[in-house]
Amino acid sequence: MREKYIGAAVPRIDGVEKVTGEAQYVTDMKFPGMLYAKLKPSTSAHDVIKSINTSKSRSLTGVRAVLTGTDAYQKLGIYMVDKSILAVSKVRYYGEAVAAVAAVDIETAQRAVELIEVEYEPLPIVHDVEEAIKPGATLVHEEMAENKWIKNVFFPEIGTNIANHFKIRKGNVEDAFSKADLILENKFYQPQVLHVPLETHAVIAKWGTGDKIKIWTSAQAPFAVRDLFSSAFGIKRQDIEVVVPYVGGGFGGKAGIHLEPLVALLSKASNGRPVKLVPTREEEISTLPCRQGLVAKIKTGVTKEGKIVAEEIEYLWDAGAYADYGVNIGRAAGYSGCGPYEIDNVKLDSYTIYTNHIFGTAYRGFGHAEFFWAVERQRELLARSLNMDSYEFRMKNLLKAGSRTITGELITENTGRVDKCLEAVSNGINWGVKKTEEEKRQEKLTGKYRGKGIAVLHKAPAMPTSSASSAIIYMNEDGSVRFNVGGVDFGQGTYTVLSQIIADKLSLPIEKVHCAFETNTDSAPYDWQTVASRMTVLAGNAVMDACDDLLNQIYEIGSIVLRAARHEIAIGEEYIYVKQHPSNRVAYSKIALGYSYENGNSIGGPLIGRGKSIAQGLNYLDQNTGQGMPALDWTFGAQGVEIEVDSHTGDIEILKFHSAIDAGCVMNKMLLKGQVVGGIIQGLGTALSEVMLYNDNGKLLTRSLVDYKILTMKDLPKNIELHFIETPQLDGPHGARGVAEHPMISITSAIGNAVADATGAEIFEVPMNPERVYMAVKSVLGEK
Repeated sequence: MREKYIGAAVPRIDGVEKVTGEAQYVTDMKFPGMLYAKLKPSTSAHDVIKSINTSKSRSLTGVRAVLTGTDAYQKLGIYMVDKSILAVSKVRYYGEAVAAVAAVDIETAQRAVELIEVEYEPLPIVHDVEEAIKPGATLVHEEMAENKWIKNVFFPEIGTNIANHFKIRKGNVEDAFSKADLILENKFYQPQVLHVPLETHAVIAKWGTGDKIKIWTSAQAPFAVRDLFSSAFGIKRQDIEVVVPYVGGGFGGKAGIHLEPLVALLSKASNGRPVKLVPTREEEISTLPCRQGLVAKIKTGVTKEGKIVAEEIEYLWDAGAYADYGVNIGRAAGYSGCGPYEIDNVKLDSYTIYTNHIFGTAYRGFGHAEFFWAVERQRELLARSLNMDSYEFRMKNLLKAGSRTITGELITENTGRVDKCLEAVSNGINWGVKKTEEEKRQEKLTGKYRGKGIAVLHKAPAMPTSSASSAIIYMNEDGSVRFNVGGVDFGQGTYTVLSQIIADKLSLPIEKVHCAFETNTDSAPYDWQTVASRMTVLAGNAVMDACDDLLNQIYEIGSIVLRAARHEIAIGEEYIYVKQHPSNRVAYSKIALGYSYENGNSIGGPLIGRGKSIAQGLNYLDQNTGQGMPALDWTFGAQGVEIEVDSHTGDIEILKFHSAIDAGCVMNKMLLKGQVVGGIIQGLGTALSEVMLYNDNGKLLTRSLVDYKILTMKDLPKNIELHFIETPQLDGPHGARGVAEHPMISITSAIGNAVADATGAEIFEVPMNPERVYMAVKSVLGEK
């Protein structure tokens, strides 16, 4: 049967509700007797908490609960259980919550936290990851050995600031370096940056009678919230109900668990009254997690013909004060860490390191946007050192069918085509066309220099080997269907794509496919988390499986009603019919709840399809070599950019931007284009302006959107062109792969390469803001 909706530009099924304001978010919710919460943040980055005096706060009229670390000491974590709900005994970053208040209104709650008096005793501050791993460095977590973590996956080094050490060992690096014609070493820097979702981490919780908990939360992972809450408090999962309504963006920052346990404890301390906490933007920036920073050191050996023979890499991840998600970012970056290149000899060490910065968590790209800044700049620098075209250099070394990744995985014809992606963007920006002498003369006259840059990318979903999804599809009385999955659509368009799959599979108009948008752990089928660009593949496969289950029931009852064998009947246009005699048919609506004969006899019953899927074929990687199968699938891509650099100001103008992604199958081109353009603007922010700045005392300076510059629609490049390659992924629905994170990867490196092409200035640190670019260009032009 030819698909009608797969590949079509179907509008978002939640679009009208969102633009009209009908969609309800946690921020919009209000319940009788509800209290309002505020946090007391620390005013230092690394101090012993000598005392907390809450007496004035407790005596304030309207205050119903005040908590400190004595009350909220339980530890949280999905990979590394290292963060207590409120700070206990000491604070580890500026802005960490040391107390919390619930009161009858926001104003009273704010006054109450201001009345809380905290006495601190300063400790040495750990600022720098390179200093943090030196022997004798001040420890951020002296109690690391007492924490829990997932064994055989993460490997903390007790007695240090190293929360995890991931290794890749492939081939013989030392021998290969001895045979290289050229060895190049460089060091690159990437700062911490913010997620900045439209909606902050909003939570309402009610601790009911008999320890029955209900939580409404702006989260990416309702089942993870339930699971981690259960583990922290020892409460049965069946007594914890987590509801996720519409969510105003996440970008990874709302994965795992955050404020939910604290708000629930405030409710418990308030005799079960519902409590609501909606952080302000400054509170979100100062107290909630960010994206990790990175120092990357790369040493590469190549032949004079341009073949990479050896690479040695050290990634030092600034996890900040806590490393729950950080350890998995370091791991995922490790097994992807040389990019989509075939390299026979690799030594890679990826360290996740505690500092006294705000703690890092999942962020769109999960470490890949960070390390590709280093990898793809290094590739460009290698090509220039060899006096070789960097497009040719990359093509010579890219993964292809028959290659093996740095973990030993075999690349096949269906893994994806990074070479086609690179070719597409290179052609788009007219790569290889040299400047005329007149163009060079005009550049010198105006001080505005043009250049081009290219970069490739890849990423696989970072998730446990048992990561699973499930789906339920119910047929309604009129033959329409409603479906329910446990994952969350927080802006990426997942529910629309799943609706398209169902409509085609069941031969229904898409208007007759309804999604249960609110996800409730008491009624929704299980899903691990909505992260890692995994929903299209795993939830898509679960929905396909549920459709097959429903179709089996339709065919079973249809064959009885139509008195025909299974192979003699088919579905179409909301009917099941006999192929040879199409007029002999029965409508879905007649069998949806069971079929009734004229005499009243009935058969069948409600039609309900169940489906499931799991990450097949993954295994634990070897602790000492990193060899194994970490990837469900790989999504490849490339970025190409043409820019103009103003040498007088350091400003960069994006003239052309070309992005290519091997999506496997374009399920919905409209949504895919939206994802990619959104990723581009987010990636440009990382490249050009975004940075979290701290002073010498560890105080965050960029605590508002006045100080922290994100790009907007007005900053979009004038010319954006998208290219979609379709190499079917054999185990994906209709051959599709996940693409949500990939558009922002390698944007920094493509622009950095273009700056070097335009001016000769080599930049090793982002953001490439006007000041940094101006100083780099001035240095080069001064030398000339």
